[in-house]
Amino acid sequence: MSYCRFSSDDFQSDLYCYEDCAGGFTTHVAGIRYVFKEPLPPVIILNDANMKEWWERHQKVQSMIDEADRVPIGLPYDAETFNDPDLQSFLDRILYLKSLGYRVPEGVIETIKEEMGEVTP
Repeated sequence: MSYCRFSSDDFQSDLYCYEDCAGGFTTHVAGIRYVFKEPLPPVIILNDANMKEWWERHQKVQSMIDEADRVPIGLPYDAETFNDPDLQSFLDRILYLKSLGYRVPEGVIETIKEEMGEVTP
């Protein structure tokens, strides 16, 4: 299971994080960010009633990704990979990377805390 991927939040995540089958928790840090030429369209939460609108937005975002500039992030851990042995170390790593300016999708930190038993869902 991944906590987030580079594609999370319309490619706005700087991290790809998952529980590693080889042990521990792995975090890959992006080396580049997409810079869109126009603002992303409003998010549409998919349901049975809006599949067409969701698909149209999805296609629009995909074309925006194709046309986006790719620029270096410029922070200390760009393109690095880390493996932490336990959830606490993993959480500490994510919080540290976020404090440096790396973009972390909403909900990732809360999910890790829930798994640690610190927060009730």
